[in-house]
Amino acid sequence: MLKCLVLFLFSTLSTYLNNEPPPTITQSKIKEALAFCKQNKMDTTICIMVDMSNHSGKNRLFVYNFKKNQVLIESLCAHGVGGGSTPLKPVFSNQEGSYCTSLGKYKVKGRSYSNWGINIHYKMYGLEKSNSNAFKRIVVLHSYTPVPNKEIYPQTLFGQSAGCPVISNVAMKKIDTLLKAKRKPVLLWIYN
Repeated sequence: MLKCLVLFLFSTLSTYLNNEPPPTITQSKIKEALAFCKQNKMDTTICIMVDMSNHSGKNRLFVYNFKKNQVLIESLCAHGVGGGSTPLKPVFSNQEGSYCTSLGKYKVKGRSYSNWGINIHYKMYGLEKSNSNAFKRIVVLHSYTPVPNKEIYPQTLFGQSAGCPVISNVAMKKIDTLLKAKRKPVLLWIYN
């Protein structure tokens, strides 16, 4: 039993030391994301992956560096409160006025003023049927001061989003630094 525990801890530690992607970002997702970026003439150095199947008190948003094959930034990420969503079970919708998160791939481009968090947001353009109304719905990547900078599991994160991916101020500052330097749009992919 002790031997199994030691092996598990060593495996977990080596994942963090080697900067391998978290288990929620599979190699197949990374390959699909990179192929999508190449095909759509988007930035091929980073992408933002949001795994809504993760508990809301755990990191859901990951900025992945394709060249270094590692996660650069991890963050909690709130899901939308509409459509009967609960802290543990998000409901997804592309409908205007739904206040739900929409699944799918987005083009992130266009830095602008925000009333929330660090007062910066990035425009999100839905590229699939499941998120085609994102721009009309004013779904943007932004921060919000009450969102913690560290995982809060088993507590939940809820009530901070009307459909936008909402992250901590600290994470947004780091992401803003990366996005400001990009000439091409960056992929943000929300999946479940």
